[in-house]
Amino acid sequence: MSASDKQHHERFVSHLTRNTIALILAGGRGSRLMQMTDSRAKPAVPFGGKFRIIDFPLSNCVNSGIRKIGILTQYKADSLIRHIQQGWGFLRGEFGEYVDLMPAQQRIDENSWYLGTADAIYQNMDILRSRNPEYIVVLAGDHIYKMDYGAMLADHVAQEADLTIGCIEVSLEEATAFGVMDVDEQRRVKAFVEKPANPPVMPGRTDTALASMGIYVFNADFLFEQLAKDAENPESSRDFGKDIIPSVIHDYKVSAYPFLDLQSGEQSYWRDVGTLDAYWSANMELIGVNPNLNLYDTTWPIWTYQEQNPPAKFVFNDDDRRGQAVDSMVSGGCVISGSNVTHSLLFSNVRVNSYSVIKDSLILPQVVVGRHCRITKAIIEKGCNIPEGTIIGEDRAEDERRFHVSPGGVVLVTPSMLGQRRNYAR
Repeated sequence: MSASDKQHHERFVSHLTRNTIALILAGGRGSRLMQMTDSRAKPAVPFGGKFRIIDFPLSNCVNSGIRKIGILTQYKADSLIRHIQQGWGFLRGEFGEYVDLMPAQQRIDENSWYLGTADAIYQNMDILRSRNPEYIVVLAGDHIYKMDYGAMLADHVAQEADLTIGCIEVSLEEATAFGVMDVDEQRRVKAFVEKPANPPVMPGRTDTALASMGIYVFNADFLFEQLAKDAENPESSRDFGKDIIPSVIHDYKVSAYPFLDLQSGEQSYWRDVGTLDAYWSANMELIGVNPNLNLYDTTWPIWTYQEQNPPAKFVFNDDDRRGQAVDSMVSGGCVISGSNVTHSLLFSNVRVNSYSVIKDSLILPQVVVGRHCRITKAIIEKGCNIPEGTIIGEDRAEDERRFHVSPGGVVLVTPSMLGQRRNYAR
């Protein structure tokens, strides 16, 4: 591609993104995260030391040049709303930029909230029509990845598609947990099946399927037309994967967009952190020497609201009382006082007191760990005050009696499990 062609391509993508509205579906509870979503929606769950899960799709939008963004909220959205207000108010309304909160407000039916992913957008159709977008990108608010939506929009236009579905390549065994595309050589979707026992394989492959990421690019008028049709169908569950997509595959052009690294052609990083084990693993991956998700990438920054915290501090250097962290990430405001932290991630404003040992654990914001504690392979929820001498992660039967233990052996500890008052401002 010549320099002039490249410049034209970039202007083309920029034109597309300027005429696009992104809608982030952030209303789900995420019950597989157990007590972590008792008082907050899944997209508001902290991740990576200083972020929230929703910061990733939001940052992808801004970095892609999409600056008209709606966030559809419903379940226990207080902390999510406050986070958006505090951290995402930097877009300029004078330039037509915004991050709008779109709560369920019974615009269509005074007796119902959002009934499904498709219904959430249908109930806001009058607002969306008034903004006259050319394209609408529908995103899940609860996945961790970095993606240029501009490239996907350009592919959508080049394919002359009505709908484009973002996909990841997964093994046939993994595919049984996803919605899976059956595509032809030109990436046209021939069928869409939810959690199939025998997933269709990709063309030219024997062991790989294309799984939906829950990312959709629609021509706006086409989306509005399909949502109106779906709303009239009494048998519909009002869901994109179950209803909208299967209903349009045969009569319209639906294209699959594999989410691959544009340079290497390899599968790009994408994680569904919907279970405690997946959440723990995705956070722990960040600690590695060369993690697949690079939070230090200045070309694609992850934006968030960050309190003005002092730097992390490590105090005492005696043989039996040394404040240190090895193979770990430690966020601002933390104090590691005469204790040992190994292969762990400490979120903001954590204090670990003397003679304690933390291994393979996630310590969420505002946790205080008392003296002489041992914590292994645990998630310590925000605001916990771990009593002196507490041992977690060494005796599964004892952990199950007091806390919640995941199938993979991750121990979740919350304030209420410790008999402490839950902080509802989460």
